[in-house]
Amino acid sequence: MLSVNRRQTRIVLSNLAVAAVLLGVGCAREPATPDPQLVAQWMRVSLAFTRSERIGPPPAARISAYGSLALYEGYASDAKSSLRSLSGQLNGFTPLPVIPAGQSVDGATVAAAAERVVLDSIFRDGFASTRRTIDSLASAQIAARGIAGVGSALRDRSIAHGRAIGAAILSWAATDSFYATRGRPWKPPTGRQYWINTATVDQFIPQVMSGHADAVVKNNSGDALDLERATSKSVFANRPKSATPTTLPGFDPVKPTEPYWGQLRTFVIRNGDECAPPPPPSYSERPGSEFFTMARASYDTMHAITPEKRATALFWADNPAATGTPAFHWISVINQMVSRRRLSADAAVEVYTLTSIAMADAFIGCWREKYRSYVVRPVTFIQRLWDPGFHTVFPTPPFPEYSSGHSVISGAAVQVMTSLLGDTTEVTDSTQMDVGLPPRHFASFTAAMNQVAISRVYGGIHYMKAVIDGMEQGRCIGRRITERIKTRRTGA
Repeated sequence: MLSVNRRQTRIVLSNLAVAAVLLGVGCAREPATPDPQLVAQWMRVSLAFTRSERIGPPPAARISAYGSLALYEGYASDAKSSLRSLSGQLNGFTPLPVIPAGQSVDGATVAAAAERVVLDSIFRDGFASTRRTIDSLASAQIAARGIAGVGSALRDRSIAHGRAIGAAILSWAATDSFYATRGRPWKPPTGRQYWINTATVDQFIPQVMSGHADAVVKNNSGDALDLERATSKSVFANRPKSATPTTLPGFDPVKPTEPYWGQLRTFVIRNGDECAPPPPPSYSERPGSEFFTMARASYDTMHAITPEKRATALFWADNPAATGTPAFHWISVINQMVSRRRLSADAAVEVYTLTSIAMADAFIGCWREKYRSYVVRPVTFIQRLWDPGFHTVFPTPPFPEYSSGHSVISGAAVQVMTSLLGDTTEVTDSTQMDVGLPPRHFASFTAAMNQVAISRVYGGIHYMKAVIDGMEQGRCIGRRITERIKTRRTGA
């Protein structure tokens, strides 16, 4: 009897142990929902990298597009996410590595690992501090997800999947023709009707200061300073640059910016001409002609410039290293929306990625037109015909006039942002506070876009037609993005 009771007891205890294990498994802490600030942190550091590395406007938009895509695909890989992959929806973006059947991953961990791979490669020619920051932030986010309940097995599986996604995105990025344009010589057309670069190193030095102590390397024309006469500020304003073509081109004001950019593979639109603007007016110095009248209106606007209009021009100047380029100004606005609109991580990475893709395509479309029409800038026309002493509010950028890059990029960005976030809430833009400019308040994203466009006229660097046609070119590109890309899973 005693032996039977002992046997029954052992069976009962064994069953209780199994039940306890099963209960433990069933009650294991589910990882917390990802904090949207994990996405916002990558937006902030990417803006900082763009400034400190002095990235020009088109390459900065490319970096934002591929970087945000790595984050997006990371979050979309999580079975609990409402997002669907963009694989098969972007031009030439083939299927990504799949998760083995029966296994799961943590999207935020995958995203951090994928972003580390993509940005570390893109910034491999950058400062050592940039790459350390990428690695540190990825490690910190992965650790944070561990605290949030991601166990070691899930973490390791997620990191491996993130690395595979990052490698796949880099393989795809390598086929967009960016590398084929590095170091490719450019021979500009000649003639009175064509744009000529009026930018000088002296004009841009005060606007390209960096937090890094850099040395001058004379192999780059943008660094050709006389060291015997240069002040310490001038010397420290120039970062070391490779004498050979680099994957991370710094902004060089005395060379035409990215003349072959319009030939890059687009992300969503068919090519740079899908949303092409109408042809600009034919060059003419004849009084009463369309071009003459357009240029005269620009000159008259500058004669009537007010302190407020000048401040508007400076707020949206977005010169490399100073305020982060046009694309990253809008990324900064999105970053501010994460908290103000209380976006989820999925919603934050969705608007970040689609807006970045729209702006990347907008730069390709805009640059296709710029280096085709090669329209002369107002400063050249005005100095030539009316006022040799005329100067703009800030240095005229080193690329042709038509269409207005800020207007195209802003039109594309706002078209996507309003589609995802609406256009009825007020917008406070504090992007420029760290360079001494107070926040600006707008009734809507559209109101901000309109101010961006007119700011280029106030600055004296664009004709009105370039900003009007540019906004519509950008809106067209933005519509193509929202029409063709599906980000939500069926039923989500």
